[in-house]
Amino acid sequence: MNVTTTLGDAYSVVRTDGRLTATSAPAVRTAIADLIESGHARIAVDLSATPFIDSSGLGVLIGGLKSARQASGDLRIAGATDAVRKVLALTNLDRVLRDYPSVEEAFDER
Repeated sequence: MNVTTTLGDAYSVVRTDGRLTATSAPAVRTAIADLIESGHARIAVDLSATPFIDSSGLGVLIGGLKSARQASGDLRIAGATDAVRKVLALTNLDRVLRDYPSVEEAFDER
């Protein structure tokens, strides 16, 4: 899995490319933690290139959400694939991690 981060003025983006599983979750956790520690607590996680997520991946997203909110920010997901949305729905985490159609819409305050 490739994980990239992009800093922005209003929010930062973590892009994941590949399966978000126990093997790749630590890299995503580190990317999110590094952003929060550097004062970038408004984070959009772009899951458009993530075909699969397991419980470890879900844990990273929930942990990141908690950390971001503790830092007066937020973590939102965007562009989730059908398979990822299905896992979120089956675990009822779609109530906590709302999926936005795009990264740009995740923090659109209109």
